Amino acid sequence: MTQMNINEVKNFLPHRYPFLLIDKVINFEEGKTLTAIKNVSFNEPQFTGHFPTQPIMPGVLIIEALAQATGILAFKSEVGKPQDGQIYMLVGVDNARFKRIVEPGDQLKLEVEILTVKRGIWKFKAVAYVDDKVVTSAELMCTQKASE
Repeated sequence: MTQMNINEVKNFLPHRYPFLLIDKVINFEEGKTLTAIKNVSFNEPQFTGHFPTQPIMPGVLIIEALAQATGILAFKSEVGKPQDGQIYMLVGVDNARFKRIVEPGDQLKLEVEILTVKRGIWKFKAVAYVDDKVVTSAELMCTQKASE
C-alpha cells in the first residue's frame, strides 16, 4: 500500500486533534521515503494567537508534522503497525531552515527520506513544500520508545 487515508494514519501515530498533523500519505517506499499531506486550515487553534491579524503556521509545528511523517516511515519500514505503547520520539533537529511562511489555505507536502539508522537512532532528510516551493527543511533524528 503506497497511500494511506486519515484512518490508516491514526493506526501509526498516537497523536490526535489538535496535534495530529498528517492528513494522508500519498506515497511510500519501504526503507526509503514517504510523502504526506497536511492541509492547513484557518480554524486550527494556533491561529487564534499566531498571529491574529496575519495567521502563520509556527515553524515548530511544521517540524512536528515532518517528524510525524518520519514516525510513519520508520514504523512501516521496520515493524509494520506499532504495538500498544510503541512510539517514535523526536530526539534531534539539525540544519533547520524556514524559507517561506505557511498560511491557512496552504497544503503542506511533507517529504521525508531515511538517511541512516545506527544504534536505534534514525536520521532523516525532511522537506516541507507549498506549491512545489520549499518552506522548511531539516535533518531530523528519531528513536523508538515504549511507553512506561
